[in-house]
Amino acid sequence: MKKNIFLTGAPSSGKTTVIKKVIERLPCPANGFYTEEERVGGRRTGFVMKTLDGRRGYLAHEGIHSSLHIRRYGVSIENIETIAVPSLTPVGNNVIILDEIGKMECFSASFKRATLAALDSGNPVIGTITLGGDAFIMRIKNRADIQIHEVSPENRDLLPAMIIEILMEFLAP
Repeated sequence: MKKNIFLTGAPSSGKTTVIKKVIERLPCPANGFYTEEERVGGRRTGFVMKTLDGRRGYLAHEGIHSSLHIRRYGVSIENIETIAVPSLTPVGNNVIILDEIGKMECFSASFKRATLAALDSGNPVIGTITLGGDAFIMRIKNRADIQIHEVSPENRDLLPAMIIEILMEFLAP
């Protein structure tokens, strides 16, 4: 059985919404983070990382001055490494939430190491991964211990229950 369950799909397909619904229904402890868009006046201005233990900070924002950019967003390596990375440390038998393995996050070598440590641990990982991807992302997608489900309008309401069911099978003694 594959212990790592990932969602992929086009931007705004509902990946993070599915992850948040899974978090609400988890029957066991979890740690990790998810990312939400920040909008001002209906216009996206950035992305906020939120850990399950309540920490938060910008992953990327129009107002961040950084040498690393994706389109108009400056990427905060400092926040990735002080917010997202520590949240991915395997704890007991916790489920690890990893939303997302994408281009912005992968600017950080520490994030890549933490991702691999989480995936290599005995803990199940539930996360999202970008549709395309560089060599690192493709290596993650091709791991034998990962199952990937593409989010679509037809399945996004069914995915949270399906993921919980798969997780329960994995956790069953």
